[in-house]
Amino acid sequence: MDFPRALRDRRTRRHLSQLDLALRAGTTQRHLSFIESGRSVPGRNMVVRLAESLELPLRERNELLMAAGYAPAYPESSLDDPVLAPVRTAIDHILRGHLPYPALVVDQRGDLIAANTAFDVITEGAAPELVGPGTNVYRLALHPDGLAPRIDNLAEWARHILARLDHLVELRAELTTYVPELEPSAGLLGFAVPLRLRSSYGELRLMTTVTTFATAVDVTLAELKLEAFLPADPATADALAAAAGAAAAGQAPGHM
Repeated sequence: MDFPRALRDRRTRRHLSQLDLALRAGTTQRHLSFIESGRSVPGRNMVVRLAESLELPLRERNELLMAAGYAPAYPESSLDDPVLAPVRTAIDHILRGHLPYPALVVDQRGDLIAANTAFDVITEGAAPELVGPGTNVYRLALHPDGLAPRIDNLAEWARHILARLDHLVELRAELTTYVPELEPSAGLLGFAVPLRLRSSYGELRLMTTVTTFATAVDVTLAELKLEAFLPADPATADALAAAAGAAAAGQAPGHM
């Protein structure tokens, strides 16, 4: 990777002038200009300061350091590594604590790391190869053998999903082929776009929230996202409670 070009590309993507970035990084516009033109070779600390000032994800900060000829600054641990044992415990606690509402954890590609038992009501009827750890939740959402046939507002929801995938060019291209040319419904959408999903417990209207580990300095941890589903109306809350009760009693979905 050409470091001057890599730095310049990241700066322009964030719509920052050389002066803006120089002020953030505690240097001068002249020095930054020399770095971006290749006339000056930055030290390791300067590269770290520039990456932090650009608010780059940890993976990109490592890439920028390597482009400049330095070793990565941020580790990338496996989730099975003992050092991340507290993280696994925290994830399990959060997933259980969100019951009876569905919640899941994904990595930077949207591959499923873990989910709570309430997520089963979301995935019911989906093809087995699209469900489970290691599968991609965005593919599950839009694939014709996944959730798509049960989503009543597929046009709005598909746009919501695809808008999150600009950094995953190949996956976005694949998923776009699954989405028909549907027009979003007319009228007011409300304060948020809900997922309107048909289930054996009736229509579910779900809002989503996304949580990250804010102070992470490990690449793996920084890229984890916890997506939690919340009922958008009382009927959905009742349906999810009924689904949780049936699951606890070992009943089949929809058996009341």
